Amino acid sequence: MLEIMDTTLRDGEQTAGVSFNAGEKLAIARLLLEDLKVDRIEVASARVSRGEQEATTGICRWASGAGLLDRVEVLGFVDGGQSIDWITSAGGKVMNLLTKGSLKHLEGQLRKTPQEHASDILRDISLAKAKGLEVNVYLEDWSGGMINSPDYVFFLVEAIRGAGVRRIMLPDTLGILNPAQTAEFVGTMVGKYPGVHFDFHAHNDYDLAAANTFEAVRAGAKGVHTTVNGLGERAGNLPVSSAVGVLTDQLGCSLSIDETQLMRVCRYVESISGMRIPSNKPLIGEFVFTQTSGVHADGDKKGGLYQNALLPERFGRHRHYALGKTSGKANIVKNLEELGISLDPEQMKRVTERVVELGDKKESLTTEDLPFIIADVLKGDSFDSERIRMVNYSLQLSRGMRPIANLRVDIEGEEYEESATGDGQYDAFMKALWKIYDNLGRPHPRLADYIVKIPPGGKTDALVETTISWEHEGHAFKTRGVDSDQTEAAIKATVKMLNIIDNKLN
Repeated sequence: MLEIMDTTLRDGEQTAGVSFNAGEKLAIARLLLEDLKVDRIEVASARVSRGEQEATTGICRWASGAGLLDRVEVLGFVDGGQSIDWITSAGGKVMNLLTKGSLKHLEGQLRKTPQEHASDILRDISLAKAKGLEVNVYLEDWSGGMINSPDYVFFLVEAIRGAGVRRIMLPDTLGILNPAQTAEFVGTMVGKYPGVHFDFHAHNDYDLAAANTFEAVRAGAKGVHTTVNGLGERAGNLPVSSAVGVLTDQLGCSLSIDETQLMRVCRYVESISGMRIPSNKPLIGEFVFTQTSGVHADGDKKGGLYQNALLPERFGRHRHYALGKTSGKANIVKNLEELGISLDPEQMKRVTERVVELGDKKESLTTEDLPFIIADVLKGDSFDSERIRMVNYSLQLSRGMRPIANLRVDIEGEEYEESATGDGQYDAFMKALWKIYDNLGRPHPRLADYIVKIPPGGKTDALVETTISWEHEGHAFKTRGVDSDQTEAAIKATVKMLNIIDNKLN
């Protein structure tokens, strides 16, 4: 079985602007090992900070109790035992020793001879084993070494492979390899040292991390390194989601990964890292299982003609059919089925025309927008989408004081008024609104995400699109509002949400 070692908590945390606290690190470690079921995780670099040691200690304490401590690894340095002491004091059992895998890095950074470096490495391996640590070895800048100083690489491997090292890890530290080079270099290593377990560690500077990893595994690598959402320095590392798709489907590898948990883990890391997943990111992007073309929707209806092996259900997701100017009748039918709405042929024609018209105007449409479109197109029919409307509201923001919201809302013909303070104007608005709903005993959803899109150009009067994700009774959906004011846009999205829930209740 091919090993997956995830280094989100070490290499991934080197992403500019990303830092996890101890609680977040522990939560991610548990998600990776218990839920996603990666084989190993790398959680920290030794000697970085007191906070890093506390986080590592917490992870090791949990892992020890769960019987998973041998799958938790910490990066250590050739420093005469200081890293070893740091790791053992945190409760760690596995050290990934960072060595210089290219003559350029050795001479430029350490200013030592290959023999001196090899002697230092063997000393620290011996010290680590005496302290009960298992040792893996990183050959930092191995890719550069294979290009410019292969004899040095071979010298170093010869020196350390008999020292009781569990794995030798081959990083493309600067992301410089292409697939042909990766296949050649990993193949050379495996051919020269058939008894050694080699891991491949890809960086994505040329957008080749997945392709290079594919070739490394084909050439005989027994393990690969990933990060959640491709976090990492510069262009990042190999995303674990890409590894799952490519290695499982393209190479037929057997992995320990629980694919159904992939999306949940990636979304959690997205939420606490602040690094958003691109909408078109394979397997985990918002729109990767969304068909926009009406031709595709029709083909799927007639036997899954536009589907491949990456079925959304494998990853705990569902296929959607977007609404826009390329939508046809098949797309709209699919969305109406999801809502439990049926239209006669003439109504369908009129609604389809309106969807195409709105798409031409670049408006974003979702399944939840359909009842409003239907109500607008089929005025007088039974699609009452405006059962709840905002009569008026006042938002006050004063320096040194908490924002205040006063609002009056019409709910099915009855008006209700309430006020509240909050941490921001929208927060105050929502607290006042939920006061009304709580007094009436009406259900309301949980706000799951809030995204604001402002077009480039720097115009202060530009239209703002606010998209809010909601969770209600096990169902997730989004609403959008557009206005020149961000808070106004959010309120429009909120009123739309209220009507969606109300229409489902009545």
